[in-house]
Amino acid sequence: MARRRTVPRNRAEPAPALKRLWAPWRLAYVQDAAAHRTVQCLFCIGRLGPAARRERLVLSADRHVVVMLNRYPYNNGHLMIAPRRHVASPELLTLGEGAAVAAMIAAAVARLRRAYRPDGFNLGANLGRAAGAGIAAHMHWHLVPRWEGDTNFMPVAAGTRVLSELLDQTFARLAPLFKTAR
Repeated sequence: MARRRTVPRNRAEPAPALKRLWAPWRLAYVQDAAAHRTVQCLFCIGRLGPAARRERLVLSADRHVVVMLNRYPYNNGHLMIAPRRHVASPELLTLGEGAAVAAMIAAAVARLRRAYRPDGFNLGANLGRAAGAGIAAHMHWHLVPRWEGDTNFMPVAAGTRVLSELLDQTFARLAPLFKTAR
């Protein structure tokens, strides 16, 4: 019976196989973000009329918080919630801004529950480009409704994300809910 080698070899050994998850649907997003780096921040909206709000997918904007649909959604109803002030990280928010953002996240969850009846949500923020933030200079949270069985083989096998509703339809469904109180 051969003895197992317990000491390292003198030559470099190959690293174990690196597993890869191919996500080609992200390329359009990454290229678009790179192409628009010098363009005005998408969350710094100023005052918008109804047509511009719809075009920019803005569902709600008050003194402290803006809520908009993600133009590259992972699921129907994928929202982005950002402070109005252009800051990169939560510790830079005032207490009032932080409270307003937290209240809007809670209100948005309630509104998405009413509109879509999801089984759960993903809520997260990517802080800094190294963490995956496409817009690193203006922090924002992603709120994504999730349903049991909403993942399938299409993104991996066919490079296609399946969404059952157009963005215009999502906007029309959610806009009235964001005009009312919680």
